[in-house]
Amino acid sequence: MKSVVLLSGGMDSVTAFHEVRRGHEVLAALSFDYGSKHNAREIPFAQLHAARAGVAHRVIDLGFVNDCFESDLLKNGGEIPDGHYAEDNMKRTVVPFRNGIMLAIACGFAESIGAEALAIAAHAGDHAIYPDCRETFMRGMAAAMEEGTYARIRLLRPFIAMDKTAIARRGVELGIDFAETWSCYKGGEIHCGTCGTCVERREAFLLAGLKDPTIYRATPELPTAP
Repeated sequence: MKSVVLLSGGMDSVTAFHEVRRGHEVLAALSFDYGSKHNAREIPFAQLHAARAGVAHRVIDLGFVNDCFESDLLKNGGEIPDGHYAEDNMKRTVVPFRNGIMLAIACGFAESIGAEALAIAAHAGDHAIYPDCRETFMRGMAAAMEEGTYARIRLLRPFIAMDKTAIARRGVELGIDFAETWSCYKGGEIHCGTCGTCVERREAFLLAGLKDPTIYRATPELPTAP
């Protein structure tokens, strides 16, 4: 199918981008600049992977999210918490209905360029704290996208039953250099190694038995999952 892929530049979306390319014709990759602390670190990697694959890449400005929404992930929010990705304090990084907003925009874009499907890298590890990553939400969005478009745009979610460890393994199988992806929510010059997304990244490589190519500012003992 002719498809559009949501490509943030993180581990999951980069792996999904290359996964979808194996079975579908990817017409375009979309990134969203919504004012997160790490957008400036992620998006260049999205651009890199799209350009290398010869796929058109668009960055859509959602600056209103930073202006109007409350989340510590955003530039207008508080400090990014440290700890395990699944801990309750990581709820402070939830951007309300982020995936719903992005999928709605991307769906309209996909139909406008003649695509038949839209792919997102939501995975099982996200479910604990992000309601708009859960399969119940994705099924609802998938139904809305099909019913709300003449093209009956399908929502592809290849990793919805996989965790980060499985995605890391799949990415290596696809030949991805994960040094060319970004996870850290703090958005510094290098990965901090202690925020929830860095902990999840470190844990994924460890559990997968893979060498982690990431440079971290600190690598303390990994916290236990709650």
